[in-house]
Amino acid sequence: MATKRTKIAFVGVGRMGANMARRLVDCGYPVTAVYDANKSAALELADELGAVVCQTLAEVTAKASVIITVVSDDKAMKRIFRSKGDSLLTKAKGKLFINCATVSPKVHVQIEELAEAVGAMSLEGCMASSIPQARDGTLYLMTGGSAAAMRKARPILKHLSKDLIHIGPSGSAAKVKALVNMVMNINTAGLAEGLGLGQALGLDLDMLCKVFSQTGANSRVLETDAADMLVRDHDCFFSAAHAAKDSGIALKLAKKAKVQLPLAAATKTQYDLLESAGLGGLDKSAVAELTFPGRYPKTLKKKKK
Repeated sequence: MATKRTKIAFVGVGRMGANMARRLVDCGYPVTAVYDANKSAALELADELGAVVCQTLAEVTAKASVIITVVSDDKAMKRIFRSKGDSLLTKAKGKLFINCATVSPKVHVQIEELAEAVGAMSLEGCMASSIPQARDGTLYLMTGGSAAAMRKARPILKHLSKDLIHIGPSGSAAKVKALVNMVMNINTAGLAEGLGLGQALGLDLDMLCKVFSQTGANSRVLETDAADMLVRDHDCFFSAAHAAKDSGIALKLAKKAKVQLPLAAATKTQYDLLESAGLGGLDKSAVAELTFPGRYPKTLKKKKK
């Protein structure tokens, strides 16, 4: 079982990973090592937390008992857990990997198998919250993996989450997370269309949001994204690029299950458009740029001609 003497390392120290690391340090855990493709981000966080910036993945594993990964996608996960060359799996016997990125369920299963082959444990820790929650330890965390891995990780994860639910075996939490993000993305795109049409009809949008909040049009994204859509404040908490990726994961699961998801497919198309316009780094609320009158990106207009 992990204790506050347990040394922790982070691979991937963007805003989510960095704030999780800060939270654990606040809770008394030593964060001993960090690693990120963005060297300046790694150096800045290491200096703040008193950690070492590792030059290799093998060094990360050597400097900690628990390694938390927060990387971008399937490709990045496979790269850090490769079976040959520099890898987190090097001399990993007895180590625990907690993988918090939103990636395909099959990748979590593959990582668990690779970890077990070298005597390590792997747990998926899917997050259904954003940057402020990572910093103050109120993430909603869904885990998947063995009961033993969950027991070992729980003392750490309870400091990061307001609610912690173990879904089942490896891959199961990623399936739930894919559905969470699929529905969230649909709701966000739907809200953008409702508000965009409201503006085109000359309605007062503050009034419209109030009506939405008291009727069947209410949703969590109305609380988090509506105001940003109105004032075009798209500072990133959950990027349009990630929305496209996560909707894509759900669509692949649906294809395998032979289920039709026309709303999810249409939503992914919207977020793909944002990426093609060079706006993938904006918050998912930027989907409103495709629906509000007068906002449609000029780069997309040129492509349509």
